[in-house]
Amino acid sequence: MPYLIDGHNLIPKIAGLSLRALDDEEMLLEKLQTFARMDRRSVEVVFDRAAPGHAGKRRFGQVTAYFVPAGTTADQKIIARLRRLGRAARNWTVVSSDHWVQNEARALHAQVITSEAFASRLRQLDQAVPSAPEDRETTLDDEEIRQWMRLFSDKGDEEAKDD
Repeated sequence: MPYLIDGHNLIPKIAGLSLRALDDEEMLLEKLQTFARMDRRSVEVVFDRAAPGHAGKRRFGQVTAYFVPAGTTADQKIIARLRRLGRAARNWTVVSSDHWVQNEARALHAQVITSEAFASRLRQLDQAVPSAPEDRETTLDDEEIRQWMRLFSDKGDEEAKDD
């Protein structure tokens, strides 16, 4: 079941993200890409108040982002998207804490979860995904160095014999 998300409604619900940050949308998109990859579901996220010249649709892996121009809201775009889906809207989950959006989405037979509940899912995913190992220098003891030297010198000897 794909997700249709109100991006600016979700951002303040996620620890470490803020609508005041210049890269808030980019940071959310990174989290959603990880979620979509791990959950194997497509995600559409809608951001309103697009900067002039930046409105439109963009793909980020399995995540499609809609940047809605001034004069239209993310809420309106989400409901319009569900209406275009028609009967297929029942296969979608809308993520929003806006009661109007929730009510309209339910009337169109879409599933609804709050932004807080979805943020909790993202938090669980963050905890389940192992973090990248820290960059640390690895040292080899003398025996390991000798083993590597033998491996490479033997390999080099074999390649020389083949020539």
